[in-house]
Amino acid sequence: MCAETPLLIVIAGPTAVGKSKIAIKLAKYLKTEIISCDSRQFYKELNIGVAKLNENEREGVKHHLIGSKSINNEYSISDFQKDFSNISKKIFKKNNLCILCGGSGLYIDAVCKGFDKIPNIPPKIRFDLNNKLKIKGLEKICLELKKIDPISYKNIDLNNPRRVIRALEVSTYTKKPYSEYLNKRKENKLFESLFIFVNEDRNNLYENINKRVDLMIEKGLIIEAKQLYKFKNKRALNSIGYTELFKHFNGEYSLEFAINLIKRNSRRYAKRQITWFKKNDYTEIENNFEQLKKLVDKKIKATKIN
Repeated sequence: MCAETPLLIVIAGPTAVGKSKIAIKLAKYLKTEIISCDSRQFYKELNIGVAKLNENEREGVKHHLIGSKSINNEYSISDFQKDFSNISKKIFKKNNLCILCGGSGLYIDAVCKGFDKIPNIPPKIRFDLNNKLKIKGLEKICLELKKIDPISYKNIDLNNPRRVIRALEVSTYTKKPYSEYLNKRKENKLFESLFIFVNEDRNNLYENINKRVDLMIEKGLIIEAKQLYKFKNKRALNSIGYTELFKHFNGEYSLEFAINLIKRNSRRYAKRQITWFKKNDYTEIENNFEQLKKLVDKKIKATKIN
């Protein structure tokens, strides 16, 4: 099955909703490949804590950008844009259908809507801002962002220090609000996009999240986090599941408290993801392959007609 116009099928959704499994079913049905847009599964050192699928779980479907980078190297959205462009072009040469799967909305927007090219930011600026974060706290640097880029202040997750620092470093270095880089479509895409948002009843989703965290602990998340503790200051390790355990290792939290905090923070993250995809006009479906298949078949038919 194929479309005349290259079609990128975006399968997004909150953590633990099951988007990876349904994407694999779709990839097998369409005989195509999957590009990951999970901003933490890019890193080869992170496994249990990011619920990375192993080779068996991928069921023979080729996945791109999972475990392809190292936490020792910075990986920006612009880097992702370049990698996506190169990989998707190769896939589209073989099959006019490609799947982009993950929960990182900014990364999806970067390749489907296009951003202004953001210059590389000198490491010293980020270093200085992170020091300011440690000294003054998150609330103070959020107020700083509000002064220089009120649009980003309004739209980004102010509870995520990494997002706040990113907006501040770009605005500080370029003398141009970070939000201006994110609100412009810069080029005509060579493919059409179908945006699908897999969702779940909130209570069921939260139960799935809690069970997933328990399963991560059973699989050895604590051991994995201990092995990564020496890298705790790396940007990639500023992630749910690791930061809470690092504080347990520091003596700040009991293990029970840290695990409960991972569950709570994961639920809150899922809620933010749901808000993002709802406001970006994705087609919302349940975790139901037949429902997904009908949407995709309809879109493929439309691209053939057009």
